[in-house]
Amino acid sequence: EDFQGHEGCNEVLNVSRPDIVASVHSAYLEVGVDLVETNTFGANWANLLEYGIPERIYEYNLAAARVAKETANSFSSKDHPRFVIGSMGPGTKLPSLGHTTFANLRDTFEEQARGLIDGGADALLIETSQDLLQTKSAVIGAMRAKKSLGIDLPVWAQVTVETTGTMLLGSEIGAALTALAPLGIEII
Repeated sequence: EDFQGHEGCNEVLNVSRPDIVASVHSAYLEVGVDLVETNTFGANWANLLEYGIPERIYEYNLAAARVAKETANSFSSKDHPRFVIGSMGPGTKLPSLGHTTFANLRDTFEEQARGLIDGGADALLIETSQDLLQTKSAVIGAMRAKKSLGIDLPVWAQVTVETTGTMLLGSEIGAALTALAPLGIEII
């Protein structure tokens, strides 16, 4: 029932059971972590499309960031602030393989970033990206959201490198750095 008919879609819990999501954040904060990630790794167009609910991108990201921020704030003090990192996972649709368009991913990642920012995220983490075009679409979407909301917060990007030394679709780390560095990311 907590999954509202979408069993396995943990992002639904941001709305249906924010108490459970908050308890996970609290467990980390209680042992002294300074940063918690939102429960939004799969709250993107590609993943939510698989559950037939892509229209809930903004809602799930907003709710997740609010839960994380409220929980982090309850553990924060003037001498020890706690922060929320908005998680933006890669999804399952790769533009380099023609699963979707770059523009679609850019626009839906922008919607995701807008929800995270509106909910109070202190930074955005585009994580475990496996396709360089997918990564660029997420970064550009995040940057557009920041600009449209007039908010300045850090955007970080993380790519996944296989044991072969390349990303899943063959991009070498040097190519990824060359493509991503000019986009204004604070950490790669």
